[in-house]
Amino acid sequence: MTTAVPETPSAARGDAAPGLPGVSPGAMLWRRLRAKRLAVISMVVIAIVYGAGILAPVIAPYSYAEQNLERTLEGPSSDYWLGTDRLGRDMLSRTFYSARTTLILTVAVVLSGSVVLGVGLGLLSGYRGGWVDGAIMRVGDIFGSVPGLPMLILINATTRPRVDELARWVEDHTLLSNELTTTGGASYFTVAVALSLFAWVGMARVIRAQVLQLRERDFVLAAQATGATGARVIGRHLLPNIAFLIILSVSAGLGAIAGSEIVLTWFGVGVQPPAASFGQMIFEGSGARTFQSHPHLLLVPAVVVTALMFAFNLLGDALNDAMRGQ
Repeated sequence: MTTAVPETPSAARGDAAPGLPGVSPGAMLWRRLRAKRLAVISMVVIAIVYGAGILAPVIAPYSYAEQNLERTLEGPSSDYWLGTDRLGRDMLSRTFYSARTTLILTVAVVLSGSVVLGVGLGLLSGYRGGWVDGAIMRVGDIFGSVPGLPMLILINATTRPRVDELARWVEDHTLLSNELTTTGGASYFTVAVALSLFAWVGMARVIRAQVLQLRERDFVLAAQATGATGARVIGRHLLPNIAFLIILSVSAGLGAIAGSEIVLTWFGVGVQPPAASFGQMIFEGSGARTFQSHPHLLLVPAVVVTALMFAFNLLGDALNDAMRGQ
């Protein structure tokens, strides 16, 4: 008996229009995406913001924590291109490092929450069914029914002291020597774990629904009839057919994850000083009197965050259209 070849994303959805001969689905998706001007612009904006975050230690003119109390609340100048904040810190440098913070947390939450938990539990729930499916979905219903933002604030506020104690213990018994507490690394971990607890639910439901359909298809039944293990069926036959859903779900959730981190920090329970964050910058620049006197404090982070969120939304819509062959 011949082994069934896993279907392409288009075939899994039942689309009639086949791809070009000799062109992989990934290459076809990239070709369609490049043809969309808004998608290209969105990718350029995301690449610029996150590229600046990656290269922040190299391209930032000052340290994100360097203070010059003699030049506080200055507007843009030749020394400080985007001005300074209340402590005389360079706004441009803090913008670069805030982009790095957003990038680190977004990648951490996507990998741990959406990909590992969401995809893994969705595949397991849809393929195994029965009590396994019921247990995973009931846990997902619990996380999905509680208000997300208040729970995130509560989790961060209650677990931070314990995480800080753990970070100090690690520093005392390793060679890190204040690397976790002085750089805000402990708060990175707290925020990433809290966001991951809620990020997996939507992904798991989408993956489960697709797997429930695919597990009754002929190529899956044929693999099971030949004695393939559950892990092989999932890895070789189910996972390739839900790759398009993973890409769409991740692209749609990137903006939400980045926005959640910014909101948590704005409320004071996210990334903690001295680490730089857009939430901190927006909080420091908010207020009618502050904005009237020093508008750059709010405009600088607000413009970058707005552009990043808008780019994520446009890219998600473009990916959805490209997946559908539009």
